[in-house]
Formats: sequence, C-alpha cells, structure tokens
Amino acid sequence: MTDRLGELSAAGVAIWLDDLSRVRLSSGGLDRLRRENHLVGVTSNPTIFAKALSDADEYNWQLKDLAIRGVDVEEAVRLLTTYDVRWACDVMRPAYDASGGVDGRVSIEVDPRLAHETEKTVAEAGALWWLIDRPNLFIKIPATEAGLPAITATLAQGISVNVTLIFSLDRYSQVMEAFLAGLEQAKANGHDLSKIGSVASFFVSRVDSEVDKRLEKIGSAEAKALRGKAAIANARLAYERYCEVFGSDRWQALADAGAHRQRPLWASTSTKNPDYRDVMYVEELIAPGTVNTMPEATIHAFADHGEVRPDSVTGCYDDARKVFTDLESVGVDLTDVVAVLEREGVEKFEASWVELLDGVQKSLAEAAQGAGQPGRAAKGNARAAAQAGGNA
Repeated sequence: MTDRLGELSAAGVAIWLDDLSRVRLSSGGLDRLRRENHLVGVTSNPTIFAKALSDADEYNWQLKDLAIRGVDVEEAVRLLTTYDVRWACDVMRPAYDASGGVDGRVSIEVDPRLAHETEKTVAEAGALWWLIDRPNLFIKIPATEAGLPAITATLAQGISVNVTLIFSLDRYSQVMEAFLAGLEQAKANGHDLSKIGSVASFFVSRVDSEVDKRLEKIGSAEAKALRGKAAIANARLAYERYCEVFGSDRWQALADAGAHRQRPLWASTSTKNPDYRDVMYVEELIAPGTVNTMPEATIHAFADHGEVRPDSVTGCYDDARKVFTDLESVGVDLTDVVAVLEREGVEKFEASWVELLDGVQKSLAEAAQGAGQPGRAAKGNARAAAQAGGNA
C-alpha cells in the first residue's frame, strides 16, 4: 500500500495533530499516531481543551482531588491542561530525540485574555514553561501587536514559542523579526540556541471562509471564480518571505551559533467548505521545512487519498500574487480581511477559555458533592499508573 503520509514527511512536511485530550492519552491513541502515522507534533488551544474536558469522565478523579483541596477554577484549569500537555510531551519525546529537538513538540497556549497585554503574556509563558518542565514544550503566543514583544522576550529567556493566529503577510514578517531579535537576545543571555525551538502558525482555511463570504456577497462571475484561492495564495507568499528571511546573513549568524529555523506551520487546515477537496490545504502547501497541523480526520483522509508533489509552493509565487491582484480588483479589501480574522481569532479563543472555566467550575462543584464516594483514590491511582506507563 502507498504510504502517503510517509511521502509527505519525506517531502519536508512535519505532520502534527491539531488535537489533545486525556482520552487520547490514556487510550494510547496519540502514541499509535506517532508510531504508525508519522506524527511528530501536537498542538492544542482553548477550544480543544474546552471540548476535551466537556466530553470525558477521564478528568473526574483529578477534579475530585482539586475540589477537596479547594483549588479555585483558574488554578484547576491550569493543573488539568498542563497535566495533559506534560503527558503528551512524554509521549512525543521519541520524535523530539530522533529529530535533534526539531520535532516531537507539544503546544499549550497562554491565557487568550492576555492577548493584548505584553508583560502578563511573558509572565504566563514563563509560568507554563516551568510548570510543565519538558524540553519539547512550545508556549503559544498570539501574533497580536502586544504579542510581538512578548515573543521576543519569551525567546530571550530560552523558552520555545509557537506563534499563533497569523493571518497577514506583514504581520508574519513582524513575527520573524521578533523571532530573530529573541534569539539574538537569548544568545547574549548565554542560552544554548540549539535548545530553543519555534514555529509560526499561519492560519489557512479561515482566510478562505472570510474571503469567500465577501466574494459571494459581491456576486459577479469574476468574484465567484476566485473562491477557494485566497488562503493558499496567502500561505505560499508567506513561504516566499520565510525563504528570504532565512536566507539572510543575519539568520546565518544565528544558525552558526546552533539555532534552528522558525518553521512556518500551516494551521486550520481542515476544509470548511464541503465543495472543496478535503485535503487541499495539505496537498497545495507541500514545501521543505514546513509543518502542517491537522485534525485526525484530515490525517486519515490524506493517508487514504492525498497526493504528494515534491514542492507545491515555490513555483507558484507569481500565480499567488495574481490571486491577490484579482481579489482587490473585484473589491475584496485584504487588509480588512486579516484585521477581522485576527480580532475574531482572539475573541473565539477568549470565548472558549471562558467556556472552559465555566465547565471546570461546574465540574468542581459536582466533584465536591461526590468527593466522599468510594473508589476515588483507586481510580486516580489507575489513571496515574496509565500515565506512568505511557511515559516510560
């Protein structure tokens, strides 16, 4: 049988999973994906955690312990989510070791309510880093205006960063500048650059969703012919900028000191429009040194019918620029598109975080009522044993 995921990896695309849950960890499902499907990384976000904690009773024993201790909801959320991410880091450690620290990474996001507060974001990143205490951790920081200096300051402390919620080319250039400045400061601070990792998460399908909505409203034949083209063009031009920055003398000086490149990561790569090919955001964005983080359904879809070209990006820059020109000519304001997407991205993660807090608050109350029921300690010990087995 054709190993399409193996071919994708060989073409230079690191396959990451855009999902994490206690069930996936305790069942061994994450480890199977790593062993059988070329998985070399995991991303999480507030929406993923909100769903995970609402869907499973795998958290009940820990919630009962937290309720007995009288832990407040904010601390409870951090303890629950960092427990999962620490466990996932241990599951992915073989990929980290095999890649020399490039892959095998697991991401956790700072509180999205801090997206516009630089100092608090830096402090939160540091707290998560020492709380999880794994070398293959990524701290996710949004690419907001306040996030940019936080990215630099966090990297300067030797902390690895996944920059998230990137939608525009100009903001991506600012992200790469923040990365280079952070590594330069980290070097000056005496940190080993070979231990610091970073990816820049460039969101894909959300761009098409917003642009397509505007094209439908315009309604002309020329406008409708551009549906489903904006996101891939945007990502391809981002890769062009990546190649320019990481071909510079400034970067080479850092590489000579042991630094790893900040790879572009294609995020939000499941298609939202059922009329589109379900793996198009994977097939059309194959290029060396990239990451594609996918829901499990997209991973399996690509394994079933994905097509691998050695490079579906670098020869397409002129076509991508033409898409941008055509979009502007029919009346799509791309500057407004990316501004809306960044604002909505932060707002959606804030809403998910509030949903997560509300859900955990309710679960803590329920756990407190049932804390005296027999079997609590035994169940907790069984979960802990399962984790120890997964970490071995």
